[in-house]
Amino acid sequence: MNIGSAARKSGLPAKTIRYYEEIGLLKADRAANGYRDYSAADVNRLQFVHRSRNLGFSVEECRQLLSLYDDKQRASAEVKAIAEAKLDDIDRKLAELTSLREALRHLVDHCHGDNRPDCPIIDGLSGAVAACKAH
Repeated sequence: MNIGSAARKSGLPAKTIRYYEEIGLLKADRAANGYRDYSAADVNRLQFVHRSRNLGFSVEECRQLLSLYDDKQRASAEVKAIAEAKLDDIDRKLAELTSLREALRHLVDHCHGDNRPDCPIIDGLSGAVAACKAH
């Protein structure tokens, strides 16, 4: 099938498919006319990468996962280790976002949001609040 069909079936834009080929995640055959020719297996790999990327895996992690996908003798422990590492990364990012949210919530809650020029948000962003607390 051509790249347009592969794009529709995989849910990926043709540009992304070309990029994945360029970086070696996929190698499509070439038809007699020189156009890319994708098999059902190629589309399955593209769907695999698409789902993996949607779960937050990097391109390099997708490369590892594809290697394990292709290895029918793989140990599921290897796959689980990659997924657990990603889960730990997501948990760390969630903790960071929660901390950022709390800090910003504190600033917003302490700003009157009126016509006065004093603003705890500006003070907090400029470091004035931290400087005042330090003295």
